[in-house]
Amino acid sequence: MAIPIYLPLSIVAGCIATLAAVIVGANQALKRSNWAETERRPTIRTLLAVLVGWFLIASALAFLGVYQGASRRFPTIEFGIVIPILAGCLMIWRWSALSRLIDALPRSWVIAVQFYRVEGLTFLILYASHLLPGLFALPAGVGDVAVGLSALVIGISPSAGPTPRTVLRWNLLGIADLVVALATGFLTSPSPLQRFAFDRPNELISVFPLVLIPTFLVPLAIVLHIISLIQLRRLTARGSREPATGPVEKYVKQN
Repeated sequence: MAIPIYLPLSIVAGCIATLAAVIVGANQALKRSNWAETERRPTIRTLLAVLVGWFLIASALAFLGVYQGASRRFPTIEFGIVIPILAGCLMIWRWSALSRLIDALPRSWVIAVQFYRVEGLTFLILYASHLLPGLFALPAGVGDVAVGLSALVIGISPSAGPTPRTVLRWNLLGIADLVVALATGFLTSPSPLQRFAFDRPNELISVFPLVLIPTFLVPLAIVLHIISLIQLRRLTARGSREPATGPVEKYVKQN
């Protein structure tokens, strides 16, 4: 299947922009929390190395066709999804600096950074071009765009920041969207697991560059959801709302 010319530029640029947003946001959060330079710089450098390394590995494997689906071959893309999520959870659990960073990040920013989920618009464009099956592209595309736009709205909410109920509901919505996208992706892609879309199989999702969405952007989204829920749990454990963090625009302006 021919890959549209615009697709590599769109996906790769989106991944790089997302990576940059995470690093810059984390660095600014640590500055606001008055971390010592001797702690902040090594933490940000390590985080940068992990994210860039992950992106390069995911890109290389995708470019080499490691995840490409075939009707008679068991899918391998699940390894590109699950392994980064497990690695992220392990880092949260074992890396004390990352645990402290979670406390330093404004709750509104952790949500707002997932504005990158509007990248799901690509699925709708490919569906309109008859390159993706509707069973996958419509729920995944519409869901991603809805989650991304709502993330931005919550991020620029009033100065008190999002309420715990809003944070919980948004995270549940975002996770549900990812579950639906992954499930329909597996069921419509060429493999022994395929059950639908035999007339228009979901071939592009397992090849470069579109495969970077499930192997880089999706695991990143899940890790961000986990971080947001950890923040919510810690806030609930303290028994009161944390100090106002302000909207994202105010947060950026102050730094």
